[in-house]
Amino acid sequence: MSSGFDDLKNAPIVFFCYNRLQHTQRTIEALKKNTLASESDLVIYSDASKNDAHVDEVAAVRAYLKTISGFRSVKIIFRQENMGLARSIIDGVSAVVNEYGQVIVLEDDLVTSPYFLQFMNDGLRRYEMNKEVASIHGYVYPIENLPETFFMRGADCWGWATWRDRWQMFESDGEILLSELVRKKLTHYFDLNGAYPFTQMLRDQISGKNNSWAIRWHASVFLNEKFTLYPGKSLVLNIGNDNSGTHSGNTDAFSSDVSATAITVRAMPVEEDAFALNAFGRYFIKLRGGLIGGVKRLLSRALNGFLR
Repeated sequence: MSSGFDDLKNAPIVFFCYNRLQHTQRTIEALKKNTLASESDLVIYSDASKNDAHVDEVAAVRAYLKTISGFRSVKIIFRQENMGLARSIIDGVSAVVNEYGQVIVLEDDLVTSPYFLQFMNDGLRRYEMNKEVASIHGYVYPIENLPETFFMRGADCWGWATWRDRWQMFESDGEILLSELVRKKLTHYFDLNGAYPFTQMLRDQISGKNNSWAIRWHASVFLNEKFTLYPGKSLVLNIGNDNSGTHSGNTDAFSSDVSATAITVRAMPVEEDAFALNAFGRYFIKLRGGLIGGVKRLLSRALNGFLR
């Protein structure tokens, strides 16, 4: 694949941040410890303050960004207006992947294993020519006995990678996506066979109750019958479910230790793993079934953060 870097060996990393200094520092410091960090180019999008209350916080983040080293190169784009998370990600991912052909995407609350970049790049290389694979993902729920790697239909958003031609599947119009899911009678399947109402999250996006780019990315890939590669052990820890970010709640329900060892990306059939699909469903049902009242509402907010 041709790219904007003449000697590019690893996909560029695009990183999105706003006003959370400590989260940004933890994410970048962990990323710097990745085995491929010094051989990777980092592109940072820093969103502008949306109100006077966040001006100093954004300034503090931007001062830190100027000190970042440890990568092959660092490029910082300081937004001059507040774009918000969804618009910033859609714009930034599109710009980087269209220029370089592939991209690894991180937000400011995703702490990675030292082997995250290795898994992303190995997956991108392994499945570059297999158009059935839409993306590579680094996070997986804290579920026991998953395969070392596996595929699920659709896409995900906590540390991921994709290619230019796959990103072109992204449909920004939620109404079009919902209409197709309903027409094809896929809403139950889309909802992990009824385990969690992702269709309702899409309806909420359409009505303005959330502004999730990721539910639209997930639905776009799902409707195109494409798949995402997952690791059996998580390579990402989300530290943003602490009421500090867009749509986030305060819960550790999705937390697990990141893998301390590398995960091998082997050639395998590109098809949804039935065991993983059922395990994901049981996981969500167990989480929701044991919760009541305000705690259940809190989990719902965190799940909306999962597909923000």
